[in-house]
Amino acid sequence: MHGLSRRTRDRLLFAALAAAVLFSTASSVSQTQTAKDAVRQEFLKKLVAAAEERTNHIVRYDPAYVRIPYPGGDVPADTGVCSDEVIRSYRAVGVDLQKEVHEDMAKNRSAYPQKWRTLASSTDTSIDHRRVPNLMVFFRRRGEALEITDRAADYLPGDLVTWDLGGDVPHIGIVVDEKSAEGGRHLIVHNIGEGPKREDVLFEWKITGHYHYYGPGHEPTAKARS
Repeated sequence: MHGLSRRTRDRLLFAALAAAVLFSTASSVSQTQTAKDAVRQEFLKKLVAAAEERTNHIVRYDPAYVRIPYPGGDVPADTGVCSDEVIRSYRAVGVDLQKEVHEDMAKNRSAYPQKWRTLASSTDTSIDHRRVPNLMVFFRRRGEALEITDRAADYLPGDLVTWDLGGDVPHIGIVVDEKSAEGGRHLIVHNIGEGPKREDVLFEWKITGHYHYYGPGHEPTAKARS
């Protein structure tokens, strides 16, 4: 830097230091994001395995209201509905949707559907987490709402999908690894009346929601929780 004024040298040195700090920060952020992505992918891998395991169980479809303990409560193991397969899959990987949904509803009651109760401020730990519309709100608030498309390639293992079966009857399932022989679509683990099955039903009904949920500690920013 011979021949440059001291002021110019100081400016060049400051610029070089600033560039080094920015590069170091960007590198650190990139490494942190890579590590976070790896943790999330490992979680989804375990969730898919848990969902696949559910297909080994014999479950009688029974939508009856059952009072259950809290937290960690469940209806009898040989009964359940579509949402119970999602709840049980998450519980197998250490996430209690009964607890997580209740806590979010208790703090944000107005964000959830009101149609099931006389008192809009009340919650019910025996049933709230078993209602698909409540799960849709929860996954949107505490997970990721993904794009709804008609492209099979957009639905990957670990994704949560909700449908309208017609007549405003909701349904939910988990996308798993295995693909259909025709069309190459990932299969869905769900219970639509005959117990947990692994089936090619992604586009059988109108899709109403598409989500990721990685469990507590992996929530979106406050801005995304609308």
